[in-house]
Parts: sequence; structure tokens; C-alpha cells
Amino acid sequence: MASLKTVLYLGVWLSAWIITTADENLVPKAENVHWVSLDFKTILVWTTKASDYKYTVSYHSTEDLEGRQSPDCIRMSHSECDLTDHLRPFDRTYTVQIKTEPATMDYDYDLDEFPHSFAPPFNPYRQTNISAVNFTVEAVDESRVIVTITDPLSGVHELGKQLSLRDVLKKDLKYKISYYKSGSTGKRDIISNSSTAEVSKLNAGQSYCFMVAAFIPSRPKSSQQGAWSIQRCTPGHGNVLQELSLAAWVGAVFILLTVLVIIITVTVLCCKCCRQKNTSQSSAPV
Repeated sequence: MASLKTVLYLGVWLSAWIITTADENLVPKAENVHWVSLDFKTILVWTTKASDYKYTVSYHSTEDLEGRQSPDCIRMSHSECDLTDHLRPFDRTYTVQIKTEPATMDYDYDLDEFPHSFAPPFNPYRQTNISAVNFTVEAVDESRVIVTITDPLSGVHELGKQLSLRDVLKKDLKYKISYYKSGSTGKRDIISNSSTAEVSKLNAGQSYCFMVAAFIPSRPKSSQQGAWSIQRCTPGHGNVLQELSLAAWVGAVFILLTVLVIIITVTVLCCKCCRQKNTSQSSAPV
């Protein structure tokens, strides 16, 4: 009888142990964890197998090791978590953990026994991607233009207001302006500290094309520059010959040489035919 009780107790204990310490191969784990961040709108994304399990996201910074949880990312079924409003201050490196949890909490589970995943360390201030900007180009005179840039909006809201990148980055936000003479391959770059910049020493009557990108020199080199804007060109009204590119000049010279060779060839052939005709007439019997 005692041995039967022992077997029963052992069976109950094994059942509880199997439930509370489920094999990680059977319990789905968050995989392919990565960040999607644009203009400080920061979302953590991962993939997992379809199941009834839930996921809870916790995070902490290198300066504050106390773990915190986003209210919107506790025991959720979907596989992404918006941390835009929680990774503050922006200029800190954050470590994030995704824990797998059972579908129900009917048992006294030891959640530490369930699998968990970590996201790569992330610093919003230094790593968020910056989108392309909008700008206008206005002529001041024949050799100067004013480039006016609209500061992009960020994904950050404070007191009901959506902040611009200038509000977040302040003096760290600069702009790289790249421009070139229409038809030329040589480009020039200038860095502007503000959203308005004057570009001078342009050739009068010449068309110029401009592109602009946000530039943050305090960042690592790989993430200093945002996406390039669309290209905008000023109208040109100079001499047509001045507008021709090197390729156009080469093409024009080639055509002229071809025409010249054809004219010379035709002239030579005509002269040769005329000489032959005159020779045949002079040698004919009288």
C-alpha cells in the first residue's frame, strides 16, 4: 500500500513538474527580434509560432537597471510592442526582454522557467532612422538661392503636441545640402545649422539641382545622415551652348565629323568620276 501511495505521489509531482517546466522546444519563443524605428517612432517586432501563449515585454537602460513594463505590452497575443513613449530619455541604450507566458494563470507557475528572448541593445537618439525632408528653392538673384527646409515631424507626442525633429534633437539637427550644375557630374555639399540656408556663387542663368538630408554629426558615422529628399532644380535661361553636357558635346562633334567625312568622300568620288569621263571622251576617235 505504501508503495502505491509513493507511485501516486510521484505521478502527481511529475505532472506538476511537466506543466511548470515545459520544454522550450514545445513552448513558442520570440524569434527574429528586431527594432523598427523611424523619426523616434520605435516598435519592437518579433516572430513566433501560432499558439495560445502570451508575451510580456520588459525593458531597462544601462543607467537604470530596474526593469519596467509597457502597459500595452503585458500578456499580449500579437508580436510587436510600441515603446515610443517609454524609451526615455532618448539618449540611453536600452535592453529589452520578451517573456513567454502561459495562456491562463490558473496554476502557480514559475514564470522564470518559461523561455525568454532579448532584443539587440538600442539607443533611439543615435539609431532611429530619419526620413526624407521637404524643401523649397527660391532665387535671390542670378548667383544666389535660398533653400528653406521643413523640419520633419517625429513620432513623439508631448502634452497633446506632435514634436518635430528639431524639438527632439535641438542644436544637434543640421542639414546637408548637395547641389550640382545641371548636366554636370560634379557635386558640392554644404552643412546648414538651421532650416534656412543661402547657396551663393552660382553661375548666372545656369540651372542647378538640389537635394537635402538631415545630418546629425553627434551620431556614429553610419547613422549620421537621414534619407535624401527628392531632387529639385532651378530653371536655367543661359546660352544653349552653355547648357550642353560633355556627352552632348561629344555627340555633336561626332555627328559633325561623320557629316564631314561623308561630304569629303562624296566629293572625292564625284571628282574621280568626272576625271574618268573626261579621259574617256578625250581618247575617243574623231
